[in-house]
Parts: sequence; structure tokens; C-alpha cells
Amino acid sequence: MAPVKVFIAGSRSVSRLNDALKQRLDRIVAEQHEVLVGDANGADRAVQQYLADRQYRTVTVYCTGGRCRNNVGGWSTLPVEPPAGVRAGFDFYAAKDREMAVHATHGLMLWDGESRGTLTNIKNLVRNNKPVVVYLSAAKTFLNLKPPADLDVLLAQAGSSAGHEVRRRA
Repeated sequence: MAPVKVFIAGSRSVSRLNDALKQRLDRIVAEQHEVLVGDANGADRAVQQYLADRQYRTVTVYCTGGRCRNNVGGWSTLPVEPPAGVRAGFDFYAAKDREMAVHATHGLMLWDGESRGTLTNIKNLVRNNKPVVVYLSAAKTFLNLKPPADLDVLLAQAGSSAGHEVRRRA
């Protein structure tokens, strides 16, 4: 059986982990899954800090442009080149997220219901038939998504402007 690689990401506004999220992370650690995490402030940094505090070593930090903003545990890094001519902004950082979605077998997304980046990550994973657990921070609930139709369930529950924007673009 192939190793499980969990892409963990979330909104920058989700900077604290509650007990339910810590339990999910503890399960990932107990099952010795590989963690793929970004380098942003907010959810990425909070997850990094939690895993570093537990001295968990099976973590890879993905960074765009060759330099990590956060690598709390001093883990191995995977630098991702941004698109040609892009030096900052959404498209710059989305490059590393796309790579994590490709390498992951599963996702755990901490979503505030607004973050376009986190929603894009969810969409990329689901569209590639990779199971995703989404933690809706406002409702403090988890949703398990698998087939692409589940994305509609998430957007209906979130009722966010980000969800409306995704529906408009689709």
C-alpha cells in the first residue's frame, strides 16, 4: 500500500488550533502519515508549530521562490518555481499549493469560508478524486469530501463570498 501523504493547509485567519483540530493532527501523527504543508502565516504556521512541539519529523514544507517564510520544525523543504514573470501575489503562492495537491493522497483544509486559496486547494484535491476533510472554522464542523459533487455541498454550507465567486467562475 502506498504511503499516505496529507496536504494540510488553511486560511491565514485560522491561526489557532482547537481541540478537534489537534485530535485530527494527533491521528495523522499516530498513523505516521507524511505531512505536506505550506509556509504561510495562519493555518500553515499553526500546524507547523503543533507538529514541531510534538517533534514530528515526517513533514515537508513547500515554498515558492526558493525561500520559506516559515519552517518552524527545520524540516526538509521543497522549493517550487513560480510561473514565469510572477514575483508575488496569489499566483506566486498558488504554485506551491498546486504541487502539494499533486503529491498528496489526502487533504486536511482549515477553511474560514472566505479564503480563495484554501477553496482552490479543496477544489484541486476533490477534482483529482483525492479525499479531503474540510474544517469549517465558523461552524466548528468537519466535512468529508470525495467526489466532485461534494464541492457543491461544501459551498452550500459555507455560503461565503468565495463560494459564490467559485460558482460564478464555473
